[in-house]
Amino acid sequence: MKTRFFTMPLLLCLGVAPTGLLAQSSGTSGKIGLVDMQGAILSTAEGKKALVQLQSKYQPRQLELQKLQQNTQAINDQLQKQAATLGEDEQRRLGRDLEEKQKLLKRNSEDANADFTSDRDEIYRRIGQKMVKVINDYAAQNGFSLIIGSDQVPIYYAAKEVELTGEIVKLYDASNPVDAATSGGPAKPATHSGASSTTKSARPVAKPNP
Repeated sequence: MKTRFFTMPLLLCLGVAPTGLLAQSSGTSGKIGLVDMQGAILSTAEGKKALVQLQSKYQPRQLELQKLQQNTQAINDQLQKQAATLGEDEQRRLGRDLEEKQKLLKRNSEDANADFTSDRDEIYRRIGQKMVKVINDYAAQNGFSLIIGSDQVPIYYAAKEVELTGEIVKLYDASNPVDAATSGGPAKPATHSGASSTTKSARPVAKPNP
């Protein structure tokens, strides 16, 4: 899943316009930095813990959807494979059962995805708001005139030294410590190359195909 999908929704849930993520200092040094906001959020100890908890919360619903999908598929297979031997009444009964299960599967899947997305966006909002403050403090203390969200604007070239995501994550973790015993274990950190990121976003509940 591409990392840019939530950029504008994240900006909205942070309560800032795109320029609100362009941290500015009062100096005129001309220093510019890049921060991958999504990669940074998912790389913090708090973000990793929150995503582990989110996945754990929705695992039972995922299993229920998988079971319902299997039952739906079994009925569909029975109708197709035994069409020549099933009586008309039995075919109608199985057809109604299949239709009901397909509707239930669709409705439950959509509800689960909507709930998952809402909870995931709340994680982005909560951590993102605190991270904006960390970025602004860092910019002011280190003489940056501009810090750009590299996951919000196209970056065609950037020298390695302007990539600040790792530094911002360290500062965020230092100011927002998380109990290691309850952090859900280590998660794979975001990888950065210049201004690009291949960090995977939180995966929504899979939508089964009946």
